[in-house]
Amino acid sequence: MYSSTYVDITVKSSFGGKVNVMRINAMGDVAAAVRGRRKELGLSQADLARRVGVSRAWTNAVEAAKPRVEFDLVLRLFDRLGLRLDLVQPGLRDDVWTDGSVDLDAILDQYSNQ
Repeated sequence: MYSSTYVDITVKSSFGGKVNVMRINAMGDVAAAVRGRRKELGLSQADLARRVGVSRAWTNAVEAAKPRVEFDLVLRLFDRLGLRLDLVQPGLRDDVWTDGSVDLDAILDQYSNQ
């Protein structure tokens, strides 16, 4: 059965520190977030590809919402764009807005013990 859990990408823009949140339900949402942030930063696909250490064709595939891109490279792409990826359980959205670090191992242990 499909879960209603979703993923938020939190963008801290360089324009006045404004925070924008986008709910991700499909690869097309990731593509839109990446393309929008790249353009906001004034980068070409080739510029972004160099920053991430991938080919321009790979960057194009992400922006074209191709479903078969390596997740670790997507995480590196988010980092180079200044995007933060938060996994959020419905109803717990406020937990995302902490500035401290997150102990991912503790969170995974908590879920595996349930």
